Amino acid sequence: MKKLSITIISLLVLGILGGIFYFTIFRQPSMELPKNVELETAYGEQYSFNNLTPKVRLVEFIYINCPDICPATTHKMKQLREKLEVDGVFGDNVEFLTITVDPKRDTAKALQEYGKVFEIGNEMDWVLLRGSQEDTQKIAEAFKFFYRDPGNGMIIHTTSTYLIDENNKLIETFGMDQEFDTEKLYKQIKKEID
Repeated sequence: MKKLSITIISLLVLGILGGIFYFTIFRQPSMELPKNVELETAYGEQYSFNNLTPKVRLVEFIYINCPDICPATTHKMKQLREKLEVDGVFGDNVEFLTITVDPKRDTAKALQEYGKVFEIGNEMDWVLLRGSQEDTQKIAEAFKFFYRDPGNGMIIHTTSTYLIDENNKLIETFGMDQEFDTEKLYKQIKKEID
């Protein structure tokens, strides 16, 4: 009886490990930017996902009232942008998208202020975006980025950023804040555009 229990536990552990391997390493990601969505930049311009110029894109979801993870990630993205600018590839080959998941509170003016803090400005190579709750949800769901507003202004959310290829398909998912590996992302982006 004891041997049977050990066998069952071993099979369960192997099954779980096999599932983890399949979903994290083996299975090719199929996530991509949805084409039927149009958002608005912090400066009131329309940003359509229908006919995007082929570029490698890094997608970040934030909300401005976030006390830690969101601003820390944006800061690391700024450092990454500086490295890519030195190489002369940021803008021409690479674009960053920062999308708020709190469009009700994160007005265009609030996004502009957020951009000033991180020296994002109104350039079209790092775009601050907001949209309707419905369109924001469509984009978030496309990447399995989950968020929920419990009503206190502190949104609970997934801690992932997404590197997208020139065909708007997911290359790789990266963490946020301390799990945002600037050097690894830099190498991956360079690999994609070389």
